[in-house]
This record gives sequence, C-alpha cells and structure tokens, in this order.
Amino acid sequence: MNLRLKIVALAVAPLLVALVLVALAVRHQERDLAARERALIEETYMNQRRSELRSYVALAVSVVQPLYDTGLDDEATRTEALHRLAALDYGNDGYFFVYDMQGRSLMHSRQPDLVGQNLWELKDSQGRFTIQALIARARAGGGYVEYEWRKPSSAQLAPKLGYVTALPRWNWMVGTGLYLDDIHGAMHTLDRQMNLNVTTTMLWIAGIAALCLSAVSAGGLLLNLSEHRVAEAKLRLLARQVVQSQEEERGRLARELHDGTSQTLVSTKLLVESAVDALERAKHPAPVVLTKAVARLNETLSEVRRISHRLRPALLDQLGLPAALERLGAEFGDEGTVAASVAVHGAPRELPEEVKTALFRVAQEALTNVRKHARARQVRIALDFEERGVRLEVGDDGVGFNVEATQLDPRRGIGLRNMRERIAAIGGRLDVRSAASGTAIVAFVPAKSLEGA
Repeated sequence: MNLRLKIVALAVAPLLVALVLVALAVRHQERDLAARERALIEETYMNQRRSELRSYVALAVSVVQPLYDTGLDDEATRTEALHRLAALDYGNDGYFFVYDMQGRSLMHSRQPDLVGQNLWELKDSQGRFTIQALIARARAGGGYVEYEWRKPSSAQLAPKLGYVTALPRWNWMVGTGLYLDDIHGAMHTLDRQMNLNVTTTMLWIAGIAALCLSAVSAGGLLLNLSEHRVAEAKLRLLARQVVQSQEEERGRLARELHDGTSQTLVSTKLLVESAVDALERAKHPAPVVLTKAVARLNETLSEVRRISHRLRPALLDQLGLPAALERLGAEFGDEGTVAASVAVHGAPRELPEEVKTALFRVAQEALTNVRKHARARQVRIALDFEERGVRLEVGDDGVGFNVEATQLDPRRGIGLRNMRERIAAIGGRLDVRSAASGTAIVAFVPAKSLEGA
C-alpha cells in the first residue's frame, strides 16, 4: 500500500468508526425513547379506560340503587333491576353483565344464551378462571380485572379490561368491560411507526456516511489523478530527455565515425593505394595482400559510413526530414527485394528537432519490422504536411499481424511500443492498422505540438 492510500485509509477509518458509533448511539436512544413513549401512551390509554369503566359501573349502580335501597329482596324487585341494567349499553361492544356470587349468569344483554348458566369453571385461552377472578375482585370491594372474552362485533376472543363491584345483599356482581384489541392495534401502529423512524434515521446516517466516504474517495481519486498526471508529465519529460540524450549521443558517435574513423580509414586507404601505384610504376607486381587490404579497407569504410548514417543521418540535420526519408527508402530498396517508394505531399517546412527525429525513427523502425516479419513486396512511405499538423504513414502489402494480441503480449511489440512512446512524447499519436492484405503505421503530430516542441 503506497503512502497516498495509507493517508486515505487513515482518513476513512476514523470517519467510519465515528459514524458507526453515532449510528449505534442514535439507535439505542431512539429505541429507549420509543419504549418509554410506548409505555407512557399505553399507560395513558389504560388509565383513560379505567376511568371510563369506573364511571360506567357507577352509572349502572346508580340506576338500580333506588331499588336496592328499598330493602326489598323479592323476585320482582330484582327482575326490575336486571331489566334496567340490560337497557344500558354503549357503543357496539359496550354492555353490562350480572352474576351471582356462585358464578351463575343473571343478565348478559349481548349473549342472552349465557343467562342461567353457571360459569364458575370457565377458563380463558391462558387457563385463567375468568368468572372466579371477577367475583373475587367484587368481593374484595371492586376493581379491575384483565381477561379474555368473545367480542360481540367480531365473535372472536379478544383481551378485555373489566371493572366489577358487588351488591352484597342481593349476592350480585355487577360489571362491565372494554375490549383492548383497539389499544393493542394502536400500540402496534405506534411500534411500526417508531421502527420506521429508526430505520429512516439509520438510512440518513448511512446516506451521510456514503456521502462522506464518496467525498473522501473523490478527494483521494482526484489526488491520485493529479499525482498521476504530474508523474506522467514528469515521465514524458524524462523520456524526451532520455531520447534527446540518445540522439545527441548517436549524433556525436556518427560525427566521430564520419570525421575521425572514416578520415583515418580514407588516409590509410590512400597510403596503401599509393604504395600499390608506386610498385606498379616501378614495374613490380603489387603483392596480393596489398590488393586484399585495399578491398577490405573499402568494405570497412562503407560499413563505417553505413553505421554512421544509421546512428544519425547527416541529411536529417542538413536537408530535413523529406530528404532523409527518401535516402532511407532508397537504402531499404537497395538492401533487399522489397521495393520502397517515398512520397511527400504539401508544402515542406522546417520541423523542430525532436519532431523530425521522432518521425524518422518511426519510419526506420517500421521498415525494420517490414524486413523481419511482413514478407512484403512493396513499402509505401508518405509524408503529408497539412495545416493541422504533419502526418507520416508507412504501409506495406505483407501478411499483417494481430495488433491486439501483440499489444497484450509483453514479449512482442516492443518496437511498436517504442514508436508510440516516441510520438506520445512530442504530443502526437500513433495508429496501427493491420490485416491480411497489409499493415499501415500512421504517426500524426498536431500543429500545436509543432509550435511547442
């Protein structure tokens, strides 16, 4: 991991830890607050229901209180009291009930089929003795009891809160109740809303975390891109300097070969030829070794001149790129069986040193590849001077090659990569097109690069 990635990681890690801790703290606080709010609302609801039930039972007792206070315990008085209680109801599921202290139902306005039955042993779904609990609460002076009972409107068992009181002289238990399923439904809705609020808060925190991470990542990416651009610019500058140094060294070697070694060889050749002429004038046959020495000197001189020309052709510096390309094409045609043609289009103009050197080296490398791999019969070199730049194309009618495979294989295409790097270093581009009918290498240098080179 490089230094920039370490810096980004050190910036992101504390941010992630802080956001996770904030999320956990918010989640805990919201859930705690939701639990307390739920308990408070549920307690408020229950207190309201208890107050209502107490008022309802007080109302029911007040209805039969005049009959109860007469002190009469006959059947008619009790029947009248039961009729008065049966006439009292509220809402769809609000009613009063009366049991004797032995668990027999005396009045039930919504379930008349229970009247007369002894429900002392009745149990709810949780195994609790419902009527026994109600009677025990009434004997204790009255109060609240939670139990399950069938709801008239739905005919289903539902939780219920009842309030009962006793009429001791008549041996009665009078009570009513309110069903709690609506409270449970309200609590369930409240829980769902609270969970939704918690989820929404977590999503907001996650969104903020993602935004922060995106900002940090974008900053790191921009930093990397900036550093990459700077490094790439420095690398290109270094490459240009290296290439320039190479060309300068090649030029120096070419001059030394031309001005030093070549002149020495020419002097030596002249001395040997003079010795041969002197012997011939003295009518002495020249030794075979001297004749062979002259021939070898001629071959060596040609080889030195060829090496000097390839290191740095003098025509490139003296007459420019078109003349150097024509000489290169002529030499290529003379060295093998491939015919080479050179065409120059447009008005030639003086090119910067780096540009003409790069284009010449591209043509030189392309011809080398043609000789080694193309199996071509003809090579075309075209140099176009356009308003928008200068364009060099080297094409052949050879067998072609797979451009993509060559670029992916690190062991192949070194020459193509060198050509691309040379052209890219001066602000141009290199395109390679190859098929079974031949290959074309096109180098283009825009006008702005010609001015800035």
